[in-house]
Amino acid sequence: FQGRRYRLNVLYQNNTAQFVIRKKSTLVMCVRVGSEQAQREKILLKWYRAQLKEIIPALIAQWQPIIGVQVFDWQIKQMKTKWGTCNIDAQRIWLNLELAKKSTQCLEYIIVHEMVHLLERHHNDHFAELMTKFMPQWRLHREELNRSALGHEEWNY
Repeated sequence: FQGRRYRLNVLYQNNTAQFVIRKKSTLVMCVRVGSEQAQREKILLKWYRAQLKEIIPALIAQWQPIIGVQVFDWQIKQMKTKWGTCNIDAQRIWLNLELAKKSTQCLEYIIVHEMVHLLERHHNDHFAELMTKFMPQWRLHREELNRSALGHEEWNY
C-alpha cells in the first residue's frame, strides 16, 4: 500500500470488515468467519479504492491551478494495461485502482500526466515540455512505474 510492502494478516471475526496498519509493516484485514478468498479479495480492493478516494481530491485540487485546467470528474477503475486515462471533451480522468499500491509520488505523477493531457492530447514534444514544466522529476516517477507490475492476479493467503 502506497509503495510499501506489508505482510497481510487475515483475522476472522463476526464484525464487519476492518483494516489496521501495525508497526508500518503489517496490514491486518479483519473479515467475517467463513469468508471465501474471492470475498476477501473484493474487500481488499474496496479498501484500496476508499484509500485512493481520500487522497485524490486534494491532489487534483493542488494541481488544477498550477496546470491551469479543471477536472470536472474523476473515477477509479481496474485497468489491465494503463495507469490512467482521460476524456478530454468531458475533462474526466480515470485512475487505475492499482495506484493504491504505488507511492504517493507515482499517484501524483499519473494525476499530473492525465491533467496535462487536457492541454495536449498526444505524447509529443509539447506534452513532454509541459510535464517538465509542471513536474521536473516526472521521468523518474514514470521509470518507477514502468519497473513495477501493473497488477497481481493471483491471491494466496
